[in-house]
Amino acid sequence: MAIKLSDHFTLRRLFKFVFPSIVMMVFTSIYGVVDGLFVSNFAGKEAFTAVNLIYPFIMVLGAVGFMIGTGGTAIVAKTLGEGDSKKAKEYFSFLVYATILFGTIIAIAGIALLKPMAQLLGAEGIMVDYCVIYGRIILFALPAFMLQNIFQSFFVSAEKPQLGLFVTVAAGVTNIVLDYLLVGVLPFGLTGAAWATAISQCVGGIVPFLYFAFPNKSALKLTRTRVYPKVLIKTCSNGMSELLGNVSMSLVSMLYNFKLIEVAGNDGVAAFGVIMYLQFIFVSIFIGYAIGSAPIISYNYGAGNENELKGVFRKSLIVMVASGVVMTIASFLLSGALSKVFVGYDMELYNMTVRGFKLFSGAFLACGVNIFASSFFTALNNGVISAVLSVLRTVVFQVLFVLLLPMVWGLDGIWISSPMTEIFSAVAAVVFFVAMRKKYNYM
Repeated sequence: MAIKLSDHFTLRRLFKFVFPSIVMMVFTSIYGVVDGLFVSNFAGKEAFTAVNLIYPFIMVLGAVGFMIGTGGTAIVAKTLGEGDSKKAKEYFSFLVYATILFGTIIAIAGIALLKPMAQLLGAEGIMVDYCVIYGRIILFALPAFMLQNIFQSFFVSAEKPQLGLFVTVAAGVTNIVLDYLLVGVLPFGLTGAAWATAISQCVGGIVPFLYFAFPNKSALKLTRTRVYPKVLIKTCSNGMSELLGNVSMSLVSMLYNFKLIEVAGNDGVAAFGVIMYLQFIFVSIFIGYAIGSAPIISYNYGAGNENELKGVFRKSLIVMVASGVVMTIASFLLSGALSKVFVGYDMELYNMTVRGFKLFSGAFLACGVNIFASSFFTALNNGVISAVLSVLRTVVFQVLFVLLLPMVWGLDGIWISSPMTEIFSAVAAVVFFVAMRKKYNYM
């Protein structure tokens, strides 16, 4: 029997409901890692470094999709909880059409800015060409990538998380197969990897669009709608933390790259790229849980079901803390084996990556609590607090520590800056949880 947002969520039922979202995000991270794996081993260290230089810029442009997906899901799920399914479908349709329009405009602007941005980020000579080649192809699929991001959230609100998982797996398999064919078998190198990613993003964005465009058995469907300026503003307000989080993480990644080039040269950038790929696999579990649980929170908030809200909040914190401990231990123990898959061909780079990942692994202890906190307040339609938490975590603390700690510990200071950021961010999250408990009655 399908699980409804209106159901009572025991821990087992909660796991069952969010599990497809977790697997979806893990699979998304894995096929992104496979892309980097093929580039590193078949296109070479220079191409791999170029991808890691330009990718944060691409993610900045695609962050609007995360904002609309998370912010819009909070509104649509809350509207469903209030019992107005017709209005929920209209809001959903308007936000999907707006995403297509914004994605097209942003992609055109991004393509025009690629070369100067690559140079600004520190690329020189052939590295600039690599950045432009890879970036142009990826940006071609940006509207589809943004649709993929919003549908990952809306599938949960539509009470079809398993279908969202199926689409993600289909996109991931497409990327992996094309990576193997275009990079591993055929000598297309960096260009082949870019096309593999772009085509897979088209699968991830267009397939769910077609599903919602035709009659279906979900709670949502694309229908005729009108422009809802207030809904768009509220969506942006709700999802501002996710936008700021993704933009700031990309900007901070650029800052990391600058510091790493200064302290350790191009090998430092390559090592950081490997750590970020591996980090995304671990963090995707937290992100998947946040995506899967957010509509439950929004629905029960809209329905005024405080007991259910308290239960989901309490269970979620337990899951985040326990998962953080397990991931910290696992990442520390597996750092050598995982790093070897990417850069085992270069012993100096390998040793740098292993040490960096071991020092970085402490970040997972508090990371889950921080991701859930931001998602939780977004789901409650409180974009302001969510944005504050996101900015503290991804801008204020990150920038502070990545600038200060290397002065004391050099390269190790760069790796340690992430665990320090997560610890300070968790303290801020707990402060807001306590401060807002009476307003929303979740404790």
